[in-house]
Amino acid sequence: MKFLICGLGNIGAEYTYTRHNIGFMVLDRLAEKYQRNFSVSRLAYHTEVKSKGKTLILVKPTTFMNLSGKAYSYWLKTEKLTVEQSLVITDDLALPFGKIRIKAKGSNGGHNGLGNIQETLGSDVYPRMRLGIGDAFSKGHQVDFVLGEFSKEEKKELDAYIDRAVEAVLSFASMGLERTMNTFNTK
Repeated sequence: MKFLICGLGNIGAEYTYTRHNIGFMVLDRLAEKYQRNFSVSRLAYHTEVKSKGKTLILVKPTTFMNLSGKAYSYWLKTEKLTVEQSLVITDDLALPFGKIRIKAKGSNGGHNGLGNIQETLGSDVYPRMRLGIGDAFSKGHQVDFVLGEFSKEEKKELDAYIDRAVEAVLSFASMGLERTMNTFNTK
């Protein structure tokens, strides 16, 4: 059984450690855990890991956040997978830092990456893991906040947070969406 795990973010060194790139950070940690490296492929950085008999196809779109749907859709079709066999990982301003929320469907919540995926799919039904980054920004500074690095206090907890998100991805592939939601949405 195969799964597409799509972490959202922006390519380029200036974005590497920003809040908006937490989806990339999770996939980097997952690849590191299995001693895999990403290579440049069509519309994304790509690698595969095997866990408990499952193949996880990890993709980090090179299309930039606002066109994530192009890469996500391409890899679903290329790998001949259904949306139920995929998980999109992204940041979320509406959740406090450290909170994980996994859902099977829903609105894009104003997130341009999720909005583009929904526009490309023509549907809001696809599994997604939203990782809270908080909303500690003043009016008019949302872009600066999401494209900024985590605070010193957040950085102290970031490794453990990313490790929990990796556990959630592995749970999704081995135990399914419902059980993963029940486990990680309550923490």
